[in-house]
Amino acid sequence: MKRMDRRMKRIAIFGATGYTGFELIRMLLSHPGARIEVLTSEQYSAQPLEQAFPPFKGKLQGVSFGKMERLLSAEFDVAFLALPHTVSSSVAGPLLSRGVPVIDLSADFRFRSIPLYESVYGVAHKSPAIAGKAVYGLPEIHRAGIRKTRLAAVPGCFPTSVILGLYPLLAEGLVDRKGIVADCKTGVSGGGRGPALGFHYPEVEGGVRPYGLPKHRHNPEMDQELSLAAGGNVAITFVPHLIPMVRGILATCYATAKAKVTAKDVETAYRKRYGNEPFVRLLPPGLLPSTKDVLGSNYCDIAWRLDEKSRRVVAVSAIDNLVKGAAGAAVQCFNLMSGFPEEEGLRAMPLFP
Repeated sequence: MKRMDRRMKRIAIFGATGYTGFELIRMLLSHPGARIEVLTSEQYSAQPLEQAFPPFKGKLQGVSFGKMERLLSAEFDVAFLALPHTVSSSVAGPLLSRGVPVIDLSADFRFRSIPLYESVYGVAHKSPAIAGKAVYGLPEIHRAGIRKTRLAAVPGCFPTSVILGLYPLLAEGLVDRKGIVADCKTGVSGGGRGPALGFHYPEVEGGVRPYGLPKHRHNPEMDQELSLAAGGNVAITFVPHLIPMVRGILATCYATAKAKVTAKDVETAYRKRYGNEPFVRLLPPGLLPSTKDVLGSNYCDIAWRLDEKSRRVVAVSAIDNLVKGAAGAAVQCFNLMSGFPEEEGLRAMPLFP
């Protein structure tokens, strides 16, 4: 067991038995500044960790899953909320009121506009008074704010891939704000761990299908952050596709270059924004991103091309939807909020093959 010191943070993970919960546990077990003490699950209450996740056999001896209502008042220093949308907003308030920093992986605090959130998710926000205190938890864009906040709202997986891919182009004013298209491919783990016909192996294997058109709930998230980058309204066309793989997102984004913009201008914009980022890898000429190259890691691989014929900039990004698109970004936020090195617990290289 890790020795407790004054910098060690006692961790609670609410909703710990989904795929995101697994990844949080996996990364925090290797984090020298984190000690997991609370895991909640309604389904696995009073059962050991390995009951829900056999790969963790022998880990966290003495820590069993418990019901959320009972463990809300337990002693811990930081809370990760891997709960369903609309549930986190009722849990975050009591935690923040007792001084516990919250890292929320649901959509409940991602939107700057409460009416927009309520329109997208079809429910009244349960904690509008604290929503304004949240910082959008994408460190490559909002690092300074994340360091200061007590409530980080981890982005959705698709927004992470698309925002990172397009942000430099819009921030530097290299492309038109209108007519941007994001075409994304994702694996079945994005649908969660619960059984669902649309993600059932016989339904997915051997085919590719779009879904969520034209109002996928991640689209407004992208528009919000990219509009901030551009300094004006951005409304992209977002088309997600489900493909027969377990994890990963490949985002191919298209934007029209402004007059006189060159390939060198595009390269300069990406290097200016991401040249020193620990988890964004800008690929050299001749290489394009692949989900296989980021599997199990917190990396986002990005490449770009300027098609002179059409004057289109094509930006391609690849992430692991469960890591950089969820749990890895949450641990990144935890590190920034807690004063740890940003890469702590996240240094694992991608799995290959």
